[in-house]
Amino acid sequence: MAHLMLAQRGAADQWIWVYVLLIVAGIIGVIFLLLFFRFFNLWIQSWLTGAGVGIFDMIGMMLRKVNYQMIVQQKIALVQAGIRVETRDLEAHYLARGNVPKTAAAVIAAYKAGIDLPWNRAAAIDLAGRDVLDAVRTSVNPKVIDCPDPTKGTRTLDAVAKDGIQLRVKARVTVRTKLERLVGGATEETIIARVGQGIVSAIGQADDYKQVLANPSIISKEVLAMGLDAQTAFDIVSVDIADVEVGENVGAKLRADQAAADLRVAQAQAEQRRAAAVALEQEMRAKVEENRAKLVEAEAEIPRAIALALREGRLGVMDYYALRNLQADTEMRSAVAGIGLRREGDRGPSQPQ
Repeated sequence: MAHLMLAQRGAADQWIWVYVLLIVAGIIGVIFLLLFFRFFNLWIQSWLTGAGVGIFDMIGMMLRKVNYQMIVQQKIALVQAGIRVETRDLEAHYLARGNVPKTAAAVIAAYKAGIDLPWNRAAAIDLAGRDVLDAVRTSVNPKVIDCPDPTKGTRTLDAVAKDGIQLRVKARVTVRTKLERLVGGATEETIIARVGQGIVSAIGQADDYKQVLANPSIISKEVLAMGLDAQTAFDIVSVDIADVEVGENVGAKLRADQAAADLRVAQAQAEQRRAAAVALEQEMRAKVEENRAKLVEAEAEIPRAIALALREGRLGVMDYYALRNLQADTEMRSAVAGIGLRREGDRGPSQPQ
């Protein structure tokens, strides 16, 4: 009896495990069916187009938080265009925060245009922050860059010819993208700066501003001959002068400023010389007054000498009056000549007492 009960209990346990397994299998089957129906449409599209993305690949992308729908659609587009790219490359570019749709569109556009642009290079360009699709379009259809850039606040390039006349120029530069130099090559700002420098140099070499007005193409030829697109991401196709305006006569203005500066220098030098002359004049006046004082002092000794000579008998009365007549005659001649006597007491020696 005990053996029978143990056998029945063992059979019941076996059925329990069977039920558990059936339930687990049913749950797994339901999950599989749900996943199958979720990925069925994409899988059918991938299978019909030959993209080769299986359901388990899509499940793996979902678990890795990858937008599997976008990856499959871009893989289908690439395959339909005749380009073979591995699914893991698309997934890696997505995980690197690249723009997979734009990169795929750029690769397809380059392939259709006959441009060699592998997926790895396109992905590198996109991850470098460049617009790879716009680069391909620019490589196929060259774009035009305004020089100078009006968004920077500068409307014209100002340059001066050898005759001193200022010219204001607007140029339009047609460029084509070099995909092989897009990573590491200089950008549009460098092209604008170099072309502007070339235009200023070309105008500066012109002997006459009328030459530039009559034939603006000399600027274009000069700029193109400089090879300004070296080490840049673009090839310069053409440089077209859109507008040329005559500005100021910079040469005349500079000459006028130089003349004004020379005048100020000359005035300063003249003022310096005048001050030196005034100082010299004052010095000479001081010397004149000093010599005049010495003269007056010397003249004051004459009457004493005459009186002493008269007392000692070395000078007669007639000699004295002859001396007075000579002095009076000299004073008269001086008065007639307009010189006159400058001192009231300067009238010669008085008669001795």
